[in-house]
Amino acid sequence: TARLTLQEYFEKLKKDPRRWGKPLAALLGAFTAEQALAIPAIGGKDSMSGSFKELNVPPCLLSFAVDICGDQKVLSPEFKGPNHRLMLLLSKHDENLVPDFNRQKEIYEKVLKMNEQGQILSAVSLKEGGIAEALIHCTLGNAVGVDLNPMDRIDLLSPGYGSLLLEVTDDVEPGEYLLIPVGKTIEERVIRYKEEEIPLIDLVETYLTTLNDIYPPFLTSENDGALCPTWDKQLYLHSAEKAKPTVLIPVFPGTNCEYDSADAFSLAGAKSNVLVIRNQTPEELKDSVGELTAALEKSQILMLPGGFSAGDEPEGSAKFITALFRDPYLKEAVAAHLEKKNLILGICNGFQALVKLGLLPHGEIRELTVDDATLTFNHIGRHVSTMVRTKLISKLSPWFSQGELNKIYTVPVSHGEGRFASPMGIIGELIANGQIATQYVNGKGKATMIAPDNPNGSVMAIEGITDKTGLILGKMGHSERYRPGLYKNIPGDFDQKIFISGVKYFD
Repeated sequence: TARLTLQEYFEKLKKDPRRWGKPLAALLGAFTAEQALAIPAIGGKDSMSGSFKELNVPPCLLSFAVDICGDQKVLSPEFKGPNHRLMLLLSKHDENLVPDFNRQKEIYEKVLKMNEQGQILSAVSLKEGGIAEALIHCTLGNAVGVDLNPMDRIDLLSPGYGSLLLEVTDDVEPGEYLLIPVGKTIEERVIRYKEEEIPLIDLVETYLTTLNDIYPPFLTSENDGALCPTWDKQLYLHSAEKAKPTVLIPVFPGTNCEYDSADAFSLAGAKSNVLVIRNQTPEELKDSVGELTAALEKSQILMLPGGFSAGDEPEGSAKFITALFRDPYLKEAVAAHLEKKNLILGICNGFQALVKLGLLPHGEIRELTVDDATLTFNHIGRHVSTMVRTKLISKLSPWFSQGELNKIYTVPVSHGEGRFASPMGIIGELIANGQIATQYVNGKGKATMIAPDNPNGSVMAIEGITDKTGLILGKMGHSERYRPGLYKNIPGDFDQKIFISGVKYFD
């Protein structure tokens, strides 16, 4: 029931038969695998223009598979604990490294059966670095060491395409599944091979700093002070309008979080209205502004979801959203929406738009000056996609009425321009008014300016802020992406209860 998708990267073909032959050979190889495994590809993307002057991309065809299963059956690669046996299901190949597909299907059937019986704790598919490469991914996740059985170095380092390394329960017998014992997990944080030991801390340093000169994984700061007082006074407890709220979610070119956002609100008991902004012609854009204005008048919540509107161009994020909401009719509709004490939420790209419109922190759409706050490029110099810890330090906003003050929540971030920057005068006002809602914190729960705990270098470790009333909330973390069963092997609390808080405001 799995389905494949393919993506290819090749140099410009020009009139060179060898260049034409590379994608043809790759696709024939993919077709061979599809036939042998009886799994079709249902999508793909071609990128056969990877040339610039004398530079060409390495020719390759990538594939990944998707399927649906219960979340309790999903296996991740990191070792789950010490004193577990490690077993290898070994694939077979010909001289060109093409796998024996009959053997491969037998391997997958065995893994499926073992997984259904709860006998597999972790699993990883070997690649070009073989067992040695796999052990790096398996040991670092939970800092669980391994003691390997004696084996030839060539067996440790040889490519292992199609083979699976399994961490198994005690009731698994090697002969039953043609499994090959390769070692066991241990409490010591080392990889032990014969007389050699590699400390995991050395692996971490090597793994993270290979490209340190280009993409530093850690940033330090001489001044790491980002302490803010907590705020427990909520200005507006409930809306005067009692209703099952309608949430307006406009979708701009490049928006990619509308489904998650709509689903999160629906699960909380709201009704979502996803409205696609059409911009292929000036007439369509004008009509979309009219539709958006009319829909906002009938909605209790405006939600600006995440994504990369218009590709975050030209030269900065959220400019398309900002330009649209400065339309006089739409600007007036937003003001009327807030006059009725309705709510606005912006996450990631939506947060960027709220700040660049002036709605955050000022509570109104206005022209900005050089002295205003903004969201700009991450200090680390690249896009970040990771999980971060954030602490709720202010309950001024109705969006956090069901949240717990001073509690730390773990949320995903994915952005290239998430660094909140502002003159200290505005920062002082935010602190005095309780407008700093959430901060990035380290493992000790301390707000920090240091990456990777503060992934973008935001001043005062700011992850989310509100306007003075708390009716408008903007934050970088993708709270809408959480569902029970996600974020396996990641400790912490994930549900900030933002969406249920927004709905209960209208109870």
